[in-house]
Amino acid sequence: MTKNAELAKPGEYKPLDLLATAAAREVKNGDIVFAGTGLPMLAIMLAKLTHAPEAVCIYEAGTIDGRPIHLPTSVGDARNEYQAAVAAGLNEVFAQLQRGLVDVAFLGGAEIDRYGNVNTTAVGRYTPAPEKRLTGGGGNPDINSLAKRTVFIMVQEKRRFKERVDYITSPGWRIPKWPSGELVPKQEVYGKFFRGGPSAVITNMGVFRFDENGEIYLDTVHPGFTPEQVKENCSFDLNISRVRGETLPPGRREIELLYTVIDPEGVFLA
Repeated sequence: MTKNAELAKPGEYKPLDLLATAAAREVKNGDIVFAGTGLPMLAIMLAKLTHAPEAVCIYEAGTIDGRPIHLPTSVGDARNEYQAAVAAGLNEVFAQLQRGLVDVAFLGGAEIDRYGNVNTTAVGRYTPAPEKRLTGGGGNPDINSLAKRTVFIMVQEKRRFKERVDYITSPGWRIPKWPSGELVPKQEVYGKFFRGGPSAVITNMGVFRFDENGEIYLDTVHPGFTPEQVKENCSFDLNISRVRGETLPPGRREIELLYTVIDPEGVFLA
């Protein structure tokens, strides 16, 4: 853990640096991590160079335990194959999810509700036609359903943090049971196939977690914001009573690694 004396001060880091380090801290040493393009790649590489050297990264396009020298431009970049244990395809890496081997996955989302249900499919009522179609599910529902823990990285906006999402692409801790639509615990629906669910949501304003009832709450608030400001950017009554304080800023060593070792080309940190 970074000592307080080694933490960067306000003005010495960018918001993206804080997001990357906050996400990296969700990785435990020895975790098998499923990551997509962008900030998750920064997070896993940073974690492996600091507190989790034995973590294994699975990139969605098909490589397992690749050790690229610098940050690849995407999960399909050939640099992911450097020193990889496996360089195959989607079938191979998603088979690891289906076997229950993935400890933590990083995902994004357009909308999220108070129980961690995430929408990446459409805005508005889906039938007969939604107001706007989004990027779609991709691997989002599979990854979120089959990983033991999921960390979502999202932009904090009132329209994105909703009481009920317009469409459930990836199920959270409480989901509608067909045909009644009653919200019930995810484990009740999944039965023996239940693995876990969302463990954290990281935004540009704070870090959120889920309580024993599967309801989201604010865990830490990023420097420069207040819990009340975060609550104002939610469409539901966010629980801010459990806030532990400010999110730990990046360490100076972490910033150095991000810019000089992990992403010296400025692929994502430009």
